[in-house]
Amino acid sequence: MKKYRSILIVVLLAILFGTAYAIYQSYRKNQFAGFASGNGRLEATEINIAAKIAGRIEAIYVKEGDYVKKNQLLARMQTNVLEAQLAKAEADLQIAQANEASAETMIDARKREKDAAQATLDQRISSLDGLRKRFARAQTLEKAQAASVQEFEDSETQFQMAQAAKKEAEVKVRQCSVMISAAEANAQAAQANVLAAQASIAQIKADISDCYLTAPLDGRIQYRIAEPGEVLSAGGKVLNMIDLTDVYMNFFLPSAQAGKVANGAEARILLDALPGIPLPATITFVASEAQFTPKTVETRSEREKLMFRIKAKLPEDLLQKYIQWVKTGVPGVAWVRLNPDAPWPEELQYRRK
Repeated sequence: MKKYRSILIVVLLAILFGTAYAIYQSYRKNQFAGFASGNGRLEATEINIAAKIAGRIEAIYVKEGDYVKKNQLLARMQTNVLEAQLAKAEADLQIAQANEASAETMIDARKREKDAAQATLDQRISSLDGLRKRFARAQTLEKAQAASVQEFEDSETQFQMAQAAKKEAEVKVRQCSVMISAAEANAQAAQANVLAAQASIAQIKADISDCYLTAPLDGRIQYRIAEPGEVLSAGGKVLNMIDLTDVYMNFFLPSAQAGKVANGAEARILLDALPGIPLPATITFVASEAQFTPKTVETRSEREKLMFRIKAKLPEDLLQKYIQWVKTGVPGVAWVRLNPDAPWPEELQYRRK
């Protein structure tokens, strides 16, 4: 009798447990109606810190796992070769500047020579005018036989010599103009050499600055890809860091649910490391093509197998608040609201602290 009574109690308990479980499942089904979920892991944008130019790594100042601030010095490449090039470029600049000053001085000298030549020409023109009048009078007197032949010939010779002197002075003025143009061209070339030397210095200084590898933003060092002493080619990677202000979770939903998810929709992320603490998130990406099946399907059952990638991003202000504790790779579940009018279930409601 006792045996049957024990069996009856066990059966009743099983029925009671099954009924309670069915009620609980019905409650959860109704409570989470209008929501969808998918598994994923926290991810973040990765950034490679690389050498811009080829060279040897002089030092690395951070370790894997270090949290770094924007513009913090992370590593340094050797700069001795560049510093030698900079010294030569600065010497070239001094030479170019000296040549420029010399060219400017030459322009001034040529202009003074032209001024002197122009003064001589003006004098020759004035003298020629006087001798032209004297020669005209001599011609008149010679025709009237009022002057000797010798006087006429002397006047003619002096007039011709004055004409030749004037032409010579005109040639000298033109030569001075040509020399001024040549001096100005030399000055322009010297100025160009100065600009080229300055540009070379600026480029070398920029290359030296690029040898000091700094953090482009706040984040955490994930890997040391290279070590001090290694020689890298241009673009060689030194460090890998993650942007802790851009943390998200990728998860997948079937086509029937993914079609109801829009960019900007509310989401919640439940991490295994933080059970019972839903984190607010926003849907920032919904794949336009299925990920797990062929692009073309013929039957309804095949269409139901289509899975689309969804991206839920955590808010930047929340990440900034807890940035020292943010970790990537942590598994969890992402929930998204398909019905915008459906209230969030109690266990998915975010409580701001």
